[in-house]
Amino acid sequence: MNTQKKSPFKKDGMFNEANPLVFKLAKDLRKNMTHAEKVLWSNLKANFEGLKFRRQHPLGIYVADFYCHRLKLIIEVDGNIHDKKEIKTYDIERENNLMNEGYTVIRFTNKQVLSEIEFVLSTIKSQTQNSVSNYKNSTT
Repeated sequence: MNTQKKSPFKKDGMFNEANPLVFKLAKDLRKNMTHAEKVLWSNLKANFEGLKFRRQHPLGIYVADFYCHRLKLIIEVDGNIHDKKEIKTYDIERENNLMNEGYTVIRFTNKQVLSEIEFVLSTIKSQTQNSVSNYKNSTT
């Protein structure tokens, strides 16, 4: 029986082959979180629904705003720049790439996080419950 743990830096590991530049970017982003990201983080960091979330987490060539490795769940908080056509196009491509890697991506705007936090948390809770059910079913 192989008892070696899989490296988090390998394909499908926690960091999915992220390189040092992505780690540096993630570190810088953690130091410069938006107000909306800070508000959401204050709700996620306290073991939300019994799950561990990470903020500004490297995943391959991307940095996820928030990430739960157990569920491969990514939560993005988008500011006004995401209304620009070229950024929307990039976001769609990025999201498709991540979904093809087996991640689930949910998005909220800064405005939703700041003015509708109960809706945001309810949506995340619903997604985590669905993901936990799917996770349990896949391991039995």
